[in-house]
Amino acid sequence: MAYEKSKGGVWTRRQALKGAGALGMGMALTGLAAPSLRAQEKRPIRFLNCETGKDTLAFFARMAQDYQDKAGIEVIVDSVPLDEAFTKITNGIRSGAPYDVANVGFIGQVLLLAEQDLIVPLNELTDDFRWGNNILFPIDGKVYWYPFDYNLALIYYRKDLYEEKGLAVPDTWDAFAGNCEALVEGRRKGCLFPIGSNGAANWMSFAFLWAEGVKLFDDQWNIVFDNEEMKPKAAAYLDFMARLYPTMPPGALQAGYSDVLSNLVAGTVTHGAYAGRVYEAAARDNPDMGQRLGIMPYMDSAGKQKAVSHGYDGWVVLKTENTGNAMEFMRWLTTDRMVDFLHSAPVHFQPARLDIYDDQRWRDNELVRTFSDEIDHMRKLVTDESVILTSIDTQGPAPDVRPGKIFESFVLPEMLQNKILRQMDSAEAVAMAAAKMREVIS
Repeated sequence: MAYEKSKGGVWTRRQALKGAGALGMGMALTGLAAPSLRAQEKRPIRFLNCETGKDTLAFFARMAQDYQDKAGIEVIVDSVPLDEAFTKITNGIRSGAPYDVANVGFIGQVLLLAEQDLIVPLNELTDDFRWGNNILFPIDGKVYWYPFDYNLALIYYRKDLYEEKGLAVPDTWDAFAGNCEALVEGRRKGCLFPIGSNGAANWMSFAFLWAEGVKLFDDQWNIVFDNEEMKPKAAAYLDFMARLYPTMPPGALQAGYSDVLSNLVAGTVTHGAYAGRVYEAAARDNPDMGQRLGIMPYMDSAGKQKAVSHGYDGWVVLKTENTGNAMEFMRWLTTDRMVDFLHSAPVHFQPARLDIYDDQRWRDNELVRTFSDEIDHMRKLVTDESVILTSIDTQGPAPDVRPGKIFESFVLPEMLQNKILRQMDSAEAVAMAAAKMREVIS
């Protein structure tokens, strides 16, 4: 769920949560039947892509031509921003011209499509590989999507300034806040973590909670955010964020993905959260800064636990009259051309498949070589069972739309605003957030 690709991070999730009825209508209108999965005529494959970077678009143009040359089947690639994708999928179903393969960035969408019997299991493509933690999201043992990358929110920090000031990489909230305070100098600020009602805040600002052991749901989908165990932890988090806020630049309420990215690359903040794209942007726009930036996971208050904020992207294969051809195409794309695809954003597309990290073809890339230590660190974060890997919309005992409803309603950013901007008592802000969570999932 590569949140940084959608400006507000809102629309896709709202559409997903309202999408079940639309999907059902689509089935009624199109009358799609379960297809034979093999031995179909060579009709074009319709592919919906949401990775719109220049190099990735160039990859898909080459890929389509190569597959037509190889298999004699045309691949028609439509590229749209991620926040338009689910509407394109549902509109295609309703119109009787469904996509055969589609890019999705929210596990709730996969769940809705699977429940409506509109996508096919991909175990034959996924079972032969080892994967990082918490990425396949199986439903009754069936894997309904092919995750191609992680988009983890990690904390970037200025290695050079840490050395200059004699600072250690922090293991506790207190140490982290102290480092942010120590590195404020003139126009240079200590950190930037968005607090506005937007997708950037949802993705970048709450993994401190996960490191602290905070959960939104119990195993029966009851909200436990304000119970005796969670409430003091969440309140302490708010006190911590209130301490960080004075070290942030003006405009943290309006800050989005691009603001954090640009401030990190420019060196105007010394800490901020993002995925691997920071290193790619630095290599392009400010090469010296790329070597000055290190990464670390989020930490808890006591120095006992680490976490990262989950993010991911993947492909689904829709159940159409062309599913057989689509599956053969996907087998080719995810084997013969997977490395080439990942190289179109070589640090940002952090592989979800573990064998890729040891593939010399993938390693033989200038940016992968340049940032090999950082990439190895990112790999450890998705293979170390002690690191908590979660996000607002992957909370709960199983994949479900209820965490997505909390994500879309911006309950947690509003809690931050109540504490930081309105000076609300921390325990009161937690209780208010929990009450709203119960309301939005009811």
